[in-house]
Amino acid sequence: MAQSGTSMQLTRAADYAVRVMIQLATLPAHERALLPALARATGTPQSFLSKVLQALCKAGFIASRRGQAGGFEILPSGRKASIRMVVEAIEGPIALNFCLISGASCGRKSSCPAHPIWSRAQEAMLGVLNTATVADLAAQTACSHHGFQGASKKLSENI
Repeated sequence: MAQSGTSMQLTRAADYAVRVMIQLATLPAHERALLPALARATGTPQSFLSKVLQALCKAGFIASRRGQAGGFEILPSGRKASIRMVVEAIEGPIALNFCLISGASCGRKSSCPAHPIWSRAQEAMLGVLNTATVADLAAQTACSHHGFQGASKKLSENI
């Protein structure tokens, strides 16, 4: 059987959503960032990021404001959001296999030897995504950037 080149992975939109949420969470409370700056910081095309930001606004994780003092701001609910919540705001419920989608009917579920494996794998994946919050990842980012800056400063002082 030839490989189709596809794999189980997050969509680009979900990846960009996680990136931009972490970026916004590194900013002080009530500070806004403009779309071009967010696109640069996350390595995301502006047109695509605009659509992702709209979905995150609709989910109640960020707020946007137009005009001179405009931009995007992360809300407290966005800082507390798990990575699962961010991904599901973009993609909808995460399901490793069709038979795990809530409300889906699979006539083989009760007799399928693989179903318990898919179910355990899904539980493990969702468990990991539930434990990581945007604020936690932003704090790790800030620490790693601070540590890197400190290390580069020490390096330049020693030269």
